[in-house]
Amino acid sequence: MRLRDRFEVSPSRFRLVTRLALASLALIVLTGAAVRLTGSGLGCPDWPKCFGGVVAPARTHAVIEYSNRVLSGFVGLVAIAAAIMGWFRKPYRRELEILAVILPLGVVAQAVLGGFTVRSGLEPGYVMAHYILSMLILDAAFALAWCATFEPGARTRATDRLGVWSVRALIPIGATTVMVGTAATAAGPHAGASGTGEIVPRLDIAGHDTLRWMVQRHGVLAVCFGLAVLVVIFILRRPGGERRAQKPLVYVLGLLTLQGIVGISQWFLKLPSQLVWVHVSLAVILWLCVLWAVGSAGLLESEGRSAITE
Repeated sequence: MRLRDRFEVSPSRFRLVTRLALASLALIVLTGAAVRLTGSGLGCPDWPKCFGGVVAPARTHAVIEYSNRVLSGFVGLVAIAAAIMGWFRKPYRRELEILAVILPLGVVAQAVLGGFTVRSGLEPGYVMAHYILSMLILDAAFALAWCATFEPGARTRATDRLGVWSVRALIPIGATTVMVGTAATAAGPHAGASGTGEIVPRLDIAGHDTLRWMVQRHGVLAVCFGLAVLVVIFILRRPGGERRAQKPLVYVLGLLTLQGIVGISQWFLKLPSQLVWVHVSLAVILWLCVLWAVGSAGLLESEGRSAITE
C-alpha cells in the first residue's frame, strides 16, 4: 500500500495512456495489413530476428516486415505501461486493471502467433487468426479506454432494454462480417509474400472459385449488417428509445456505405493492393464505431431498481 501511495497515478494520466494504447493497437492492425499487401510477409524469413540479425538488411520487404515488428515492440511497451499504471491508479478500480492486464498478454500472444505464422509460410489459417486476435485485443483496448473515461455512476443507466440489446446484437453480426472478410482476403491474390521463391498457400474452400464464393458471402453479410444498423437506428428513435447510441450508428451506416463502394471498386479493378488496404483500414474504423455505439448505449438499469423508481 505504501508503494501505491508513493507512485500514485491520477485518473487523467491513466486515461491518457489507455487512449495511447488504443491508438497504437489500431495502428498495428493497419501496418500489419500493409505488410501483407506489399508482399512483405516473408521479408524476414526467420523470427524474432531478421536474416539472423537484430537489424533488417537493406531490402524493401525486409525493412517493411521488420519495421512492423519494431512497432509491435512499442505497442507492447505501451500495453505494459497501461497494466502497471492501472495497479497504481488512485482510486484503484479492479475492472480497469483486469482489462489493462489483457493488453500485454494479448500482445505477447500476437508475437508468438506471428512467429508461427512466418514459420508456417503464411498459412491462411494462421494469417486469419493473427488478424482476428488483433481485433479482439482492440476490443479490450477500447473497453479499457471507454471505462477509464467515466467514473462509476457518472453515466445514467439506460432503461430502454430493447434499444440497448438491439445495439449489442450488432456485435455478432459485425464480427461475422469481418471474419468472412478476412477469409475473402485469405483466398485472394495478396498472399503476403513476393520474390521469396516460396509458394504461399491460399484459402481453398470451393476450389478455383473460392475467392468469388467468399466475396459474395462477405457482400451479403455486409448488406445484412447495414440493414440491421438501419433497423436499430429506427428502434432507438422511437419514443423512449436510448438515443445516446444513435450518433455512432449513423457513422457506422456511413462507413458501411463507403465500404460497399470501395469493395465493389476493388473487385472490378482486380483487387489492387492499395484499395484492399483502404478496405481493411475502413473496417478497423468501422469496428471501433460499433464499439463506440455499444459503449454509448450504456449499461442497463436493473429491473428491480427500475421498478422501485417507477
